[in-house]
Amino acid sequence: MEEKKPDANLDLRGVVCPINFVKTKLKLEELNNGQILEIIIDAGEPMANVPRSIKEEGHKIVKVDKVDNHFRLLIEKA
Repeated sequence: MEEKKPDANLDLRGVVCPINFVKTKLKLEELNNGQILEIIIDAGEPMANVPRSIKEEGHKIVKVDKVDNHFRLLIEKA
C-alpha cells in the first residue's frame, strides 16, 4: 500500500510536553477529516505522550518512523 502524502507538516523538535501535543491538536483542527498531518517529535517524553493523546482524541496514527533521535508520525484526522 502506498503511503499517503501529508496534507500538513509540523516540526516539533525541541518542543517540551505538553506544548507539542497542544500544537499538534491545533494543527489537526485546521485539517478536514481524513487528511494527514506529519509531525516530527523528540524521543522520550514527547514520543511517550503525544501518540497516546492523539489516539485518545480519536485520531489514527498511520505510520511511525524513527529518524535519528526523533520520530516522524503520520496522523489521520478523525
